[in-house]
Amino acid sequence: MAGIERRRVLAAGGGVALTAALASACGSNTGRGGGRSGAGLSQWYHQYGEPGTERAVKRYAAAYQKAHVSVQWRPGDYDRQTAAALLTDSGPDVFEVNAPLLDQIQGGQVVDLTAEVEPVKDDFNQAVLAPKIWQGKVWGIPQVIDMQMLYYRKSALKAAGVQPPQSVDELVDAAGKLTTKKSKGLFLGNDGGVGVLSGTPLFAAGLSLIGEDGKVGFDDPAAARVLGKIRQLYANKSLLLGAPTDWSDPSAFLQGLTAMQWSGLWALPQIKKALGDDFGVLPFPKDGSGGKPSVPVGAYGSAVSARSKKKAEAKAFAKWLWVERTDFQQDFALSYGFHIPARISLAKKAKQLQEGAAADAVRFATEHGYAEPLLWTSADRTAYQDALSRIIKDGANPESELKGVVRKVNAELQRAKRK
Repeated sequence: MAGIERRRVLAAGGGVALTAALASACGSNTGRGGGRSGAGLSQWYHQYGEPGTERAVKRYAAAYQKAHVSVQWRPGDYDRQTAAALLTDSGPDVFEVNAPLLDQIQGGQVVDLTAEVEPVKDDFNQAVLAPKIWQGKVWGIPQVIDMQMLYYRKSALKAAGVQPPQSVDELVDAAGKLTTKKSKGLFLGNDGGVGVLSGTPLFAAGLSLIGEDGKVGFDDPAAARVLGKIRQLYANKSLLLGAPTDWSDPSAFLQGLTAMQWSGLWALPQIKKALGDDFGVLPFPKDGSGGKPSVPVGAYGSAVSARSKKKAEAKAFAKWLWVERTDFQQDFALSYGFHIPARISLAKKAKQLQEGAAADAVRFATEHGYAEPLLWTSADRTAYQDALSRIIKDGANPESELKGVVRKVNAELQRAKRK
């Protein structure tokens, strides 16, 4: 959703700077009502930016009849706050979780939710469910899906005689042809794509961050090849740099500063309102004969604290809200922003997602979606992003840079196995 925390689910490193202001919201809801019985539960959310989201989650909590649920809205560094709180007895019973989940699982800080999810496990988008699974057990219930994709201006491509790019080579070529004195061909963010791309080019080359065998998934010449092409975009001066807003905001695209922009699904309603049908969307195009289109997706999950004195009640509430109450799940995804429900069946039924570019986006996320794997740690992310910066901005040798990242990731994988 629209806040910094929501964007970080999809951003490549922790250091992406976004200019959109967060809605100022703080407080809690007791969720107490007449005739309600059972244990009191505490539920934590990170601070969402869309108006109405806080009121909505309090309304969901108030509708639960088996326990009093107190909702806490947590501004600031949510992941750090939660990590500290889970070490105490004063932390939440139910809470949103994203990147630190592996540490929390291995530290015995969250409980197994497999039984709660099992009846509808196959209905969840598997790309966002997979990072919530460790040793065959489910530790978090995906809430909504955010995704990124490539927006292009149909009229600009037509005027330049350019077809929507279906490969990275075509993307490089198109960006060059679409660059004029007044506008650039492509916008990947003000840093040239360092912050937002993450593993997207690697997946486009048919690789991964961590393979299904639990080993480094990009120790392959194809990785250096595709990252070298991203560098080519930067070196050719076909990338927009220094725009008034960054990649998450479609303003540069709407103002004609770029013919193509990488951004999120959340930007689609604004683009549709401004441009009508004069735009299209694409996944990140494939690279090489073994490549495939690539679409980064991300989802916060609902987890239950192992320190909770009401674990059974907390698990029951999490199941009620994120498995049983499909009406609330659809409301949460589409009424306060523009996101895809985490459940495939709900995404198919959502009227807002059934036509045009929105329907394309759902298809992209279902067919080509990938999420950062559970074993991809913050140390891995930092090492990779630093290397990506040197490759794109400085023209550093992709092969040698990636060798250093592979060593770091191997060390992190060994550390995870020892826990």
